[in-house]
Amino acid sequence: MTRGVVLFAFSLLYIIEVQGLQHVFALHGKDLHLDVKEPFKLVKQTDFFSWKFNSNANIVKHVLNSEPDVSDNYKGRVESFGPSYSLLLKNVQHSDSGDYTAVVSVQSDKKVAEYKVIVQDPVTPAELTVHLVSNNSDSCNLTVTCSTVDFNISSSFRCDAQHCSHADKNNLNTTGNVSSLKVYLHQDTIFCNHSNQVSWNQTMKVLKSYCDIKTGEKILRNY
Repeated sequence: MTRGVVLFAFSLLYIIEVQGLQHVFALHGKDLHLDVKEPFKLVKQTDFFSWKFNSNANIVKHVLNSEPDVSDNYKGRVESFGPSYSLLLKNVQHSDSGDYTAVVSVQSDKKVAEYKVIVQDPVTPAELTVHLVSNNSDSCNLTVTCSTVDFNISSSFRCDAQHCSHADKNNLNTTGNVSSLKVYLHQDTIFCNHSNQVSWNQTMKVLKSYCDIKTGEKILRNY
């Protein structure tokens, strides 16, 4: 039986913008980079800029002509630098999930960036199982199940000497709370993709390897 697993973290960050608030999905253990896209300038010594976590906890504060003042809780994990005043948070943990706000204080406070950060783990490989339901010299019928700890997809397929095909109307896509499954057939190989916003993996098996199908003088027996 032919089986393969492909693992890939396809993006360290995945960003969705909803009415000005950007939702950022970050991969656990990687670095998070947040930008300030609205330009501003600190002019007077009383002007300052800060990044805040969950509205009230200062991460870092910038004052004109001074080094960034990083809060004790973030020392060694945070970098922030002008002129863009972007934020680099290293080795993000699940406790770093929350709201990040960039505020500039020049005469009055003004928000210049808002992010909602969700830290996710990489998805686990899905388990792909194939069961032979019936078999003869012309064709075979199989049940394929793609599953994770949280949910699964099960569907029927049929193979003959020429090709394999989907044999029922079951949905080959499903979405859970934090990840999704997708099953698809390419030629005689079945694929199961498990993904979330920051990672993806693929498991595959050759369906015909489970069948005995006569093709002229030859019988396919691949185990």
